[in-house]
Amino acid sequence: MSGHWRQMPLVLASASPRRVELLQEAGYTFEVLVPSVEEAHDETLSCEALTIENARLKAAAIAAKHPDAIVIGADTLVYINGFPLGKPLDMMEAAAMLRRLSGQTHQVCTGVAIMTEGGILEKTFHVISDVTFKALDDDVILDYHSRIQPLDKAGAYAVQDESAMIIEHVEGSWSNVKGLPMERLNEVLLELGVKSRVPQNVTR
Repeated sequence: MSGHWRQMPLVLASASPRRVELLQEAGYTFEVLVPSVEEAHDETLSCEALTIENARLKAAAIAAKHPDAIVIGADTLVYINGFPLGKPLDMMEAAAMLRRLSGQTHQVCTGVAIMTEGGILEKTFHVISDVTFKALDDDVILDYHSRIQPLDKAGAYAVQDESAMIIEHVEGSWSNVKGLPMERLNEVLLELGVKSRVPQNVTR
């Protein structure tokens, strides 16, 4: 089966520049196609189930039109005490999200779906990382949000942008918090016979 997957071009079904950057840094050759889908927002689902469902929706939308490609879909959500935090609607909500995360440990869950043959062949997985925030006052929150664009980021922050201002430490996959758990993705793609140009045991 892996030999069959190996012969196909790789497609990332995402508009996220952070996911594009992670795949590029890992040495993969791929195309970016942005799916037009209505994401699920069912708060009764676990973080694993909800992120995988949205990853499947994204991957399936592209795989249906490109059955000769291997399509990667992903969805990342921030959870605090089991409650999901999506992308803030405005700066006021963004500030409220950081106040809620202040001094707390929360979870970042990314679901990934890999599809080919129009979605007939499919692999899914999820990765969860724990992120602990520093205690933040309003001045720090305002300063941080003046340096980044929080409105396109789940939880109103980004681990790669000015993170020392707000993050105490990350336990688990750092790339997962950025939007794509590369350690596990590399393993799954290798299982499918898809190789990057960069040896994955080399520290970057």
